[in-house]
Amino acid sequence: MRWTVHSEKPLYTDRWLDVRIADVEISGGRRLDHRLLRTSPAAGAVVLNGADEVLLEWRHRFITDTWAYEIPMGGVEPGESPRKAAAREVEEETGWRPGPLRPLLCLHPSPGISDSEHHVFFADSAERVGDPAEDWEAERIEWVPLADVPALVADRKVVSGTSMAALLRVYGVGRPV
Repeated sequence: MRWTVHSEKPLYTDRWLDVRIADVEISGGRRLDHRLLRTSPAAGAVVLNGADEVLLEWRHRFITDTWAYEIPMGGVEPGESPRKAAAREVEEETGWRPGPLRPLLCLHPSPGISDSEHHVFFADSAERVGDPAEDWEAERIEWVPLADVPALVADRKVVSGTSMAALLRVYGVGRPV
């Protein structure tokens, strides 16, 4: 059944996040207030090298207090295409410039509460161009064997839903054509 949205009001808004409350009607004419998050799209990439290793960031996320690997990813700036944002984010966060990017997948990681849309691309090469632009993005940048991805997921060393979906997509299905 499709819910009917009667109204939506902002509760808090800044450049990163728009927290809202929606008056929605569900089955049987029942209505409820539903909180939701509206965000700008994000873009990132799975980057492989010739040794079948994937470029990953080892980083801490304070909200969940977890250390784990993630693909490079960040916000799409106004007027920027998701592909350009993915290339920019990979270079800024890792110091590696990805080769040509091809679409891999697009997902909504938490559609029950957020409209967040993640565009993930794939590159099968990268060129080292320097250090990451910021020292706070990751503890370290590593080339990790793609074959290790299932064990990393099982060991909770990949916990980001977007990173997990993208890495398992490349591991299980292979490179996009």
